Amino acid sequence: MSKKTIDIITLGCSKNLVDSEHLMRQFESKGYTVFHDREKATGEIIIINTCGFIGDAKEESINTILQFVDAKNAGLIESLYVMGCLSERYLKDLQLEIPEVDKFYGKFDWTGLLSELGDAYDEKISLERCLTTPPHYAYIKIAEGCDRKCAYCAIPIITGKHQSRPMEEIVEEIEHLVKKGVKEFQIIAQELTYYGVDLYQKQMLPTLVEKMAAIPGVEWIRLHYAYPAHFPTDLFRVIRENKNVCNYLDIALQHISDNILTRMDRHVSKQETLDLIQQLRDEVPNLHLRTTLMVGFPGETVADFEELKAFVRSVKFERMGAFAYSEEGGTPAAKKFTDDVPPATKQERLDELMEIQREVSAQVNEQKIGQTFKVIIDRLEGEYYVGRTEFDSPEVDPEVLLKKEDLVAPLEIGAFYSVTIKDTDDYDLYGTID
Repeated sequence: MSKKTIDIITLGCSKNLVDSEHLMRQFESKGYTVFHDREKATGEIIIINTCGFIGDAKEESINTILQFVDAKNAGLIESLYVMGCLSERYLKDLQLEIPEVDKFYGKFDWTGLLSELGDAYDEKISLERCLTTPPHYAYIKIAEGCDRKCAYCAIPIITGKHQSRPMEEIVEEIEHLVKKGVKEFQIIAQELTYYGVDLYQKQMLPTLVEKMAAIPGVEWIRLHYAYPAHFPTDLFRVIRENKNVCNYLDIALQHISDNILTRMDRHVSKQETLDLIQQLRDEVPNLHLRTTLMVGFPGETVADFEELKAFVRSVKFERMGAFAYSEEGGTPAAKKFTDDVPPATKQERLDELMEIQREVSAQVNEQKIGQTFKVIIDRLEGEYYVGRTEFDSPEVDPEVLLKKEDLVAPLEIGAFYSVTIKDTDDYDLYGTID
C-alpha cells in the first residue's frame, strides 16, 4: 500500500520552521509525500506546528486547529495532529477542549508522531532537513530554551532551560547544507549570546561563528536574537575579521527606560545599553543593528514612553520592529503587575513609535543611493527580481528590487550580483546591475 500524503503547517517563528523541516525529512525518508504550508492543504494527514508565545499567535494557532477540525468532520482529511509550543504549554486543556484532534504533541516529543504513524525516528538522518526556504538559504538553530527569565516572557515556561547544541553537530549540519547548495545561514536561538555556557561553561558564540565562517561554501552568516547583558565582546572581532559574517546583528532591547528595564527583569541598564550600542558601532564599521521594542508594559508612564521615542530618534536603528505588551499567564509580570496600560494607548504608542522608525528607515535607505552592494537574488516577482544585501534578513528587512526589463540578461535565483542603488522608498531599495 502506498504511503499517504502529509501536509505540515508551521505557525510562529523560524525555530518552529526548523523543527518542521526535520520532521518532513523523516517522513519523506519513510516514503510519505510531504507538503509544507500549501495554500490549500489537502493531504490525508494534517500536522499543525503551533506557536504559543503571545495572544495573537495563540489565537492564530487555535483558529487553524479549528479550521482543520471542521475539515476532518466534513470527511476532507483523515487525521489531524498538533505539535509545537501551544500544545507544549496547554496540553491538557487542548485535549479536553478539542478532542477531535487525533493526538497532541509538545515542542520536543514530535518524534513520537513517526511512531504514531507506524515508523521509527531515523537517527542516521537526524541532521537532514527538507528546506522550505528558497534553496540558497537556511535557518540554523544552535540552542533551545532560555535562562534569562525576562518578566514578560513565557518562552522559559514553554521550552525550559537553555540547551546548546554541540558545536561539532552544528558544523556538520552546515557542511551538509552547503553540499545541497545553501550559501546563506541565519543563525537563530531564543538567545544567541548564552550559547555554550551549559556545555562548555563559558560563552562560545564567537568561537562557533568562527568555525562556521571557516566552512568552504558559506557565503553569508547572519546573527539573530542576541541579548544585551553580558555580551561576548570577542564577537566584535569575529564579525570584523570574517568577510562572510554579515555586518548585521539582531539584538532585542525591549525598552530603554531604567524604570521599565528593571520591571522587565532585563538585568541591563539604560547606560549599559547605550555603551554597548556605541561599542558595537565603533568596533564593527557599517554594522546594521536590528532591534525589537515593547510598548505598554505595566507601569509604563508617559515619561517612560517619551524616553523610548527619544532613544529611537537618537540611535537610528537601521532595522526595528515593535509590539505591544501582552500579558502571559504564569509569567512573573502577570503575577506581579496589573496590565494597567489601556489597549488603545498601547496601539497609539505602537503606531507612534513605528512612524518614527519609518522616518529613520527612509533616511538610512537614502544614504545608500549611489553605493554598490553585494546582493543575493531571492525570487522573480512580477516585473522585478527581488534580492537582499548582507544587511537584510529574509521576510523582515528591506529588499532590493531590480526591474527585469532594465537587465541585459535574466538573473539566476540564489546567485550574488553587484548592484548599484539608484532609488529608495521608506523600506525598499531599487537598483541596477552595471
